[in-house]
Amino acid sequence: MPSPVTALRTSVERLHTLASGLDDDQVGSPSYCDEWSIAQVLSHLGSGAVIFQRSLEDVRAGTTTPDDFNASVWDEWNSKSPRAQADDALVADEAVTEAIEAVDETERGRLVFNLGPMSLSFDDYVGMRLNEHAFHTWDIAAALDKSARLPDDEAALVVDNLGRIVAFSGRPDGRERTIAIRTTEPERDFALHLSSDGVELLTGEPGQQPDLVLPAEAFARLVYGRLDAAHTPAFVGDAALLDSLRTVFPGF
Repeated sequence: MPSPVTALRTSVERLHTLASGLDDDQVGSPSYCDEWSIAQVLSHLGSGAVIFQRSLEDVRAGTTTPDDFNASVWDEWNSKSPRAQADDALVADEAVTEAIEAVDETERGRLVFNLGPMSLSFDDYVGMRLNEHAFHTWDIAAALDKSARLPDDEAALVVDNLGRIVAFSGRPDGRERTIAIRTTEPERDFALHLSSDGVELLTGEPGQQPDLVLPAEAFARLVYGRLDAAHTPAFVGDAALLDSLRTVFPGF
């Protein structure tokens, strides 16, 4: 599997190209996220960059991040003006990406990040930053251009790591069933199982007949609650089934 570091760098460059020329009115305008302006989305990415960089530095040094560090960062960023949130986010985003890139292959192999009950490898942890970065960049892009899509290089990494997200974001609808899903660009086969216990994403059976066929970037956006009708590309399957899955994945 390709390293998420390269895809993250590409996503960072896309975000900077997208956001660096926005004027004050634009950064104050709504993003795709109903409750957040574009500046607030950028602030979320900026504060997340500061937190990620501190976590990376502490894990490399074998030290523990103070319990109140995250809250102090959020308070600082929430107090910024929209203009400062937008501008400072791009600086912090570049800084954390350079810090990630500076970790050599040998060190990457030995680093372990503890996140609650989970222990994550370097690639897994960077992959979490990539997911957040890719979708929030899309939140900005979609507010400016209804035809915006996740780039194929990012979608190819994100779609292969949706299992943990599905278990977190899925909301059972009371109907136990398994839905066969095939993605394109890249092509993957999945079995989405819904039960009273939760939602689970499994590898599809070879030769299965899919109930839905849609681009990988669209399936990823569905799981993240970002596939409303206005932002849905062409797909094959029952529109009512896709509508039902939109309620299973309301977003977070």
